Amino acid sequence: MPAPRKYPDEIRQRAVRLVRDRLAGEPGLPVSRACRLVGEQLGINGDTLRNWVQRERVDAGELPGTSGADATRMAELEKENRELRRANTILRQASAYFAQAELDRR
Repeated sequence: MPAPRKYPDEIRQRAVRLVRDRLAGEPGLPVSRACRLVGEQLGINGDTLRNWVQRERVDAGELPGTSGADATRMAELEKENRELRRANTILRQASAYFAQAELDRR
């Protein structure tokens, strides 16, 4: 189970919006500096805020990368794949056991 989130989604969205507004108001301002300045105002670590901004930009298609929805879907599929492999292993072992038991009865 994932760790609980320290910041609610509303705070995250507001902080990202403030960074984007600051970047729009001051062309040439580096993203990391804008994140640090806004983060200081809100009490959020600048690196954490920069990660949120980057994730939002990837989700919006502004930057290349795997979107949050795609990453979630891939994690679900990987979990399902592990479960299916485990079930196949159990079935393979059971069929070998029952096949041997059938041979022993003859």
